[in-house]
Amino acid sequence: MTQLRQEVHGGGIDVAQVRGVQVGHGPTVRHRRRRSGLGTGHNQRVQRGSAILHGETDAIERAGRRSASVYRRRVLYTTLSPCIMCAGTALLYEIPRIVVGENRSFEMSEALLRDRGGQVDVADDAECVALMERMIAERPEIWSEDIGMEAAELER
Repeated sequence: MTQLRQEVHGGGIDVAQVRGVQVGHGPTVRHRRRRSGLGTGHNQRVQRGSAILHGETDAIERAGRRSASVYRRRVLYTTLSPCIMCAGTALLYEIPRIVVGENRSFEMSEALLRDRGGQVDVADDAECVALMERMIAERPEIWSEDIGMEAAELER
């Protein structure tokens, strides 16, 4: 955890970009060595009524059209563990590393990413955990839509 925080702060990356929702920033695609930003996004379910623009896919969308070699030198920083759709997008563009703020609230793709040669580092950041716990408690209908479930299924 300390190493990841140092990477985030030392690389000029605001930790808020890892935590995402709280400050209106979400997943960020950055250069592996220079830490320069390419695109920052957030879930667009409420803002744009999008069923598929999660934070990770929105960050990649906002990065714009890039050559494959650009994405192969990037790191994707995200608040929570990617869903299958977002993991698939990272795999398609061969983003070699994903830094996850927390994976307690949701995890379904980390093994897939690792099996395909990706590096997944989970920070298990207390602020990310608290943020997601609060969001799930306050907006279960939005959360359930986001992970492809019915709200009643969350109670099981």
